[in-house]
Amino acid sequence: MTDADDFLDRVDAFARGPVARAAPGWSMGQTPDPGLIRDAAAIGLTGITTPTAFGGKGQGFATLAEACETLAAVEFGFAMSLVNTQNVGLRLCLSASDAVRDMYLPRLLSGEISACTALTEPGVGTDFAAVTTRATEADGTWRIRGEKTWIINGRHAGLAMVFAQCGADRDATGIGGFLVDLNQPGVRRYPIDSGFAQTSMGTGGFVLEDAVAAGLLLPPGGAFKSILTEINAARCYVAAMCNGLLGEAIAQAAAYGAQRESFGKPLDQHAAWRQPLGAAATDLAASRALTGRAVSQIATGQDAQLSAAKAKIAATETAQRHIPQMLHAMGAAGLRPEYCFTRHLAAAHIAGFTDGATGILRDRVARLTGTDVSPSRR
Repeated sequence: MTDADDFLDRVDAFARGPVARAAPGWSMGQTPDPGLIRDAAAIGLTGITTPTAFGGKGQGFATLAEACETLAAVEFGFAMSLVNTQNVGLRLCLSASDAVRDMYLPRLLSGEISACTALTEPGVGTDFAAVTTRATEADGTWRIRGEKTWIINGRHAGLAMVFAQCGADRDATGIGGFLVDLNQPGVRRYPIDSGFAQTSMGTGGFVLEDAVAAGLLLPPGGAFKSILTEINAARCYVAAMCNGLLGEAIAQAAAYGAQRESFGKPLDQHAAWRQPLGAAATDLAASRALTGRAVSQIATGQDAQLSAAKAKIAATETAQRHIPQMLHAMGAAGLRPEYCFTRHLAAAHIAGFTDGATGILRDRVARLTGTDVSPSRR
């Protein structure tokens, strides 16, 4: 067994054990126990790709994507929360000074604090160049003013990678990436809730009122390029997560159909009942193939802009289309919180907004391939 296999076995046991027990409560608005986050960190989920020299697991991107899929099959929000912390930890290894890295990385790897990447603002989503949060330098210190919203881990993160404008408005080359300690007095945070529970994802926002940056991680001119590169990786692991959502929904429906009887025989002995499961499994196989290709390109350093967009479109739409069918296969029993269906249905739609909305990605694919990928022509 390889180190990656052993790690993924531990992730699966953790997901099927304590995460599965807590997930129904999170779907009703309960907050994850900090002890569970520390347990996740002990396995290595806050440092999957962080080099072993700095205390991480030193795994590759393909392992990260598989770990994300395994966790999301049980609870999407918690998986998103953990991978966002791990991403900031990796960035510290790549870009922070030794002093800054040594100050914060051990706390991330231990689960003492969580972290977030803060790009989205009120009125600013995928249009990265439009960010209005501003960073100014004086006497070697960067101060940041602005607001970030709809941020994963935003309600509880101790540390943020904040993207802010250092140059003229709407100048992509003027955007820098700054490390900000969110526990300082110059930060005012708030939670964001909705009809879909947001607690396991830690969705929130914060206002930076003359906050002092702990360091400049990505200088103007390099930050925007980094955003475009890293978002392709994020689209891949979000696609993998959506595959996990649907795979679990199919598995739970199939298990229910094998033991629930109707008209004197199990549900899965009725052809009409089985057909939606077969259609879902077929489409899931196609989605996983697209995701696997994109993950492989990321893992080997290839340009994955097109494949990542295709994978995310396919995975989110496949999950959004088939999870309701799996719920209907369960009947009213599928609404019970011990089953995954209602929270996975919500997660599939949240995933459609994350790291590039589907409509925007369709346009990206059309421009890169010169084809029309509108819904009527798919």
